Amino acid sequence: MKFDLHTHHERCGHAEGNIEAYIRAAMDAGLTAIGISDHSPYFAKAEDHPHPGIAMAKSEFSRYVEEVLRLKEKYGGRIEVLLGVESDFFRDEIDEYRAAYEPYPFDYIIGSVHQTRGISIFNRNRWKKLSESEKVEDKKEYYRLIRESANAGLFQILGHIDAMKGYYPAFSDILGAEAEIDAVFQAVVDNDIALEINTSGKTKDVGGWYPSDEMLERALHYGADVTFGSDAHVPHRVGDEWELVRKRLKEIGFTRWVYYRQKRKVIVPL
Repeated sequence: MKFDLHTHHERCGHAEGNIEAYIRAAMDAGLTAIGISDHSPYFAKAEDHPHPGIAMAKSEFSRYVEEVLRLKEKYGGRIEVLLGVESDFFRDEIDEYRAAYEPYPFDYIIGSVHQTRGISIFNRNRWKKLSESEKVEDKKEYYRLIRESANAGLFQILGHIDAMKGYYPAFSDILGAEAEIDAVFQAVVDNDIALEINTSGKTKDVGGWYPSDEMLERALHYGADVTFGSDAHVPHRVGDEWELVRKRLKEIGFTRWVYYRQKRKVIVPL
């Protein structure tokens, strides 16, 4: 069973290719299941499309779902197409997002923290002029938000939980947030959800995957489940490094990983 639950397409404004191109790429890569999970709209904003180039418009959301469901039917019997979405997590706007997703038959929802203190986690400049103690506090706040997202009861998967290192590799060396990180792993277990292993870090300054091997070892210690997502923004990255991730997980000591169908875990032995 070979799957990839994290893919984007042209609707979000910063990925290439349509949904069908990603499905065909998944078939070429030998996948048995492909999850479509483009960036959700900014549901709590008054404007229909407040941030073109970051996420889809609110008016596109129902059409997005309809297209995935149509392609799920079209490719049935050849590859399983799963309806997902990558959702931003904003602690004060969770109810708007919950209401927006409720009418649709999602197989899973990825909860991702992309901003803290109103600044993108990928903004290199956010670290300039910060003292060491301020850097620690920023890291703590990031993991507080991720823990809150795990406890929100909305998400089946937590996306790229150390992606803040993407354009600031020194993020991994900031010490002092260990308790907050461990609280994320405990929340994953308590809520019976999964951590995503995301191979898109290789496209950023940091290289490698999210999360780090060290964090995966801690996740295993807590008994957290994991899943796989390439976070592909171009079709040829679908399933990227799936076999390498599988091998690494076995080396770390994992015996299984999971994907989701109708928001229920499907367990896949490694």
